[in-house]
Amino acid sequence: MAVEADYYELLECERTADDGTIKSSYRRLAMRWHPDKNPGDAEAEHRFKAISEAYECLKDPQKRAAYDRFGHEAFKQGMSGGGGPGGMGGGFSDIGDIFETIFGSAFGGGGRQQARRGADLRYDLEIGLDEAFHGKAAQIEIEVAAKCEPCDGSGSEPGTGTRRCNLCGGHGQVRAQQGFFMVERTCPTCHGRGEVIEKPCRSCRGEGRVDQPQTLDVNIPPGVDTGTRIRLAGKGEAGPFGAPPGDLYIFIHIRRHGVFERDGTNLVTRVPITFTTAALGGTIDIPGLDGKSIPLDIPAGIQTGKQLRKRGEGMPVLQGRGRGDLVAEIMVETPTRLSARQKELLQQLQETETGDECPQSKGFFDRIKEAFKA
Repeated sequence: MAVEADYYELLECERTADDGTIKSSYRRLAMRWHPDKNPGDAEAEHRFKAISEAYECLKDPQKRAAYDRFGHEAFKQGMSGGGGPGGMGGGFSDIGDIFETIFGSAFGGGGRQQARRGADLRYDLEIGLDEAFHGKAAQIEIEVAAKCEPCDGSGSEPGTGTRRCNLCGGHGQVRAQQGFFMVERTCPTCHGRGEVIEKPCRSCRGEGRVDQPQTLDVNIPPGVDTGTRIRLAGKGEAGPFGAPPGDLYIFIHIRRHGVFERDGTNLVTRVPITFTTAALGGTIDIPGLDGKSIPLDIPAGIQTGKQLRKRGEGMPVLQGRGRGDLVAEIMVETPTRLSARQKELLQQLQETETGDECPQSKGFFDRIKEAFKA
């Protein structure tokens, strides 16, 4: 099982980013994670290699176009198909499929075709942010074309076999004259196998595959994010007539959390505090995804919009060490319901104000006076 990080996420860029933005982001990250600046740090070396690989792909227009369409599978044998949430779809099993889809088999070589591996499939799995934090062992249920057991994928009724195709003479190709050219095409009777089934299997009707429900175990590692892909080798669609199966790709989607938003490995939350806490300072506790309370020190005089950072209290690094940060954005809340005593105390406070307590407010009104001076 392998997890592949998204190139755009590695470079901290949107998928619509232009070449200049991608280049600038790569330079910034390369400076940060270069092994020379992080001697002995295996995680930094891993990060540097990953962002370099991502940049090598995205800086090339053709490679980027292929990656945008097929993801990592554009550079491997087999390209995964698409599907809606919770669904699956097949794709090209190799580059020959693409060539034949575009040009047909007129330019292909002669001889019997070999059975191709089954198609890769996609499954979209939604999990909570806390599950992404801890990781989990999940089970998924899918219906997939699996090898027919009674005929062992051959498509023939048990006890029977195949015979040579009469139309192509066992070659898998037939020739036809078109003007001055002799064109060779896949045999329409045996579909390139060179053989035909004498008696089709009653279970699969000669297909060698039947749709079957399957329950699969998926190990989701800590730190996954929306777009993370988990590969289950050999769990895709069965190949025709006993050929090897394709792979199944699990695409992760993270549900919206009630408290935290995710920014890479960082967790971001907005924290409302009373105006007295903002003025006097104090300490508040924030519940973390690991079940522990995270103390947050509030400095006196803090303003709305100020961000406080707690190092190492964010999401785990996928397939790495350490955690990101917790970023708390402060929102100073003005009270809307006051008792008579509270109003009295506030009025006493107001009577003692000189204007120096709130320098931003004082500066603003000083600028107004200066602007409208006669």
